[in-house]
Amino acid sequence: MAALNLYLTFEHQCEAAFNFYQSVLGGSFADINRFGDMPGDPSQPMPEEFKNRIMHVVYPVGGMLLMGSDTAPGYGPAIHQGNNFSISIGCDSKEEADRIFNGLSAGGNVTMPLADTFWGAYFGMWTDQFGINWMI
Repeated sequence: MAALNLYLTFEHQCEAAFNFYQSVLGGSFADINRFGDMPGDPSQPMPEEFKNRIMHVVYPVGGMLLMGSDTAPGYGPAIHQGNNFSISIGCDSKEEADRIFNGLSAGGNVTMPLADTFWGAYFGMWTDQFGINWMI
């Protein structure tokens, strides 16, 4: 069966976002590359301000890969589409849900505080400080 993974694109905040996610969720990056690591084309030099930005990062979390990059030179800005997707985290306990919710929602906007719901889940939603929607 095919594997589904999530790829996030940022406007030069990819490294800060992934370091933040790692600080809450733990683990380590499987791979991280910067635009300055790419072989250059002498006819089209990489602008200096892009060289240290993230070209590709791979972060294994809970059996899936969370991947990301900053926008590339010439591709325009990352455009936020609003509420068309959320990253959903399944937790083994309320304590784990509380820890992750409190960590990842810090500096963001909680749209639904964690609470027991009528469908039997302990559930909450937020948009993190980087504009990514999450739910537990």
